[in-house]
Amino acid sequence: MKTGQGFEAGLAVVVLAILLDRLTQSVISKKRKGNKSFAFKKTIIIAAVVAFCIVAIFIGIGKKAPVSTSAFVGDQVGYSIIGIDPGSGLMNTADKALKAYNLTSWKLIEGSSTAMTAAFDRAYKEGKPIIVTGWTPHWMFSKYDLKYLADPKNVFGGEEEIHTIVRLQLKADQPSAYQFLDKFQWKPADMEQVMASIQEGKKPEEAASQWVEANPDKVNTWISAIPKAEGKKLKLAYVAWDSEIASTNVVKYVLQSKLGYQVDMLQVEAGPMWAGIASGDADAMVAAWLPTTHKDYYEKFKGNFEDLGPNLIGTKLGLVVPKYMNLTSVEDLVKK
Repeated sequence: MKTGQGFEAGLAVVVLAILLDRLTQSVISKKRKGNKSFAFKKTIIIAAVVAFCIVAIFIGIGKKAPVSTSAFVGDQVGYSIIGIDPGSGLMNTADKALKAYNLTSWKLIEGSSTAMTAAFDRAYKEGKPIIVTGWTPHWMFSKYDLKYLADPKNVFGGEEEIHTIVRLQLKADQPSAYQFLDKFQWKPADMEQVMASIQEGKKPEEAASQWVEANPDKVNTWISAIPKAEGKKLKLAYVAWDSEIASTNVVKYVLQSKLGYQVDMLQVEAGPMWAGIASGDADAMVAAWLPTTHKDYYEKFKGNFEDLGPNLIGTKLGLVVPKYMNLTSVEDLVKK
């Protein structure tokens, strides 16, 4: 996430590789010219240059940016907000928030949810200030003491819902899967249990299966009176967010273990996920964040999918910081 430092280190590695290549050739070449003493001296010189490059790389990597002594949070975090996948609804909304609050000096760092949580974990352990794009449900809220920054202009909107979206004609082609997906609904606390298990080191499919087997009453309300569809195939699309990894694996496990389906999971970005459902290349997803996050995709592909309604209610989007930071609102990011 430090582009300049990464470029310097990468360039040094390339130079090192070239020098090593030349050194190797000079040592093993059978057609060396000149006397042996000169060749030996040349080898020593090249080796010294290589050693210098190696030391320079480690010094460069080990360098730390100077710590700001400013009391303003913008100076402390380099006017950076750590985001997730470029093009996601949350990132688009966060960009709108920067404009709405006239935060012209701030920049939104693109990356992934994994990179964002890794950066947050490092800062949190060291008690350093950090601002990230966040959402609930998410395992971070059960692991760390966090808070949302108030959004007086309501750019991020109120609570969202996660909807189940299926391709057209799924009801006719796969009635059992359609009935289950139509009934599937759980709570943020349920999802967070699965996410927490994955974060603790369990594989997603293992965490999902354990949750399903530990909650038979809830699962039975989803599959009651639905006939099995032994051997039939189904494709579930999802984005690689912790929440969607959890929900999609739970749905897959129920479809396979309780209803007899053969299920493939297709991990894609948000745009291809919606396009896949609209084109019929994927059968369903349980990962549509509405009405804000995926609003653009919903409008773009409207009429080419069926919305089965929310499978989870009570989600939220916004800018998130550790509770130890003396911030309460997005407006606090404006330097006065």
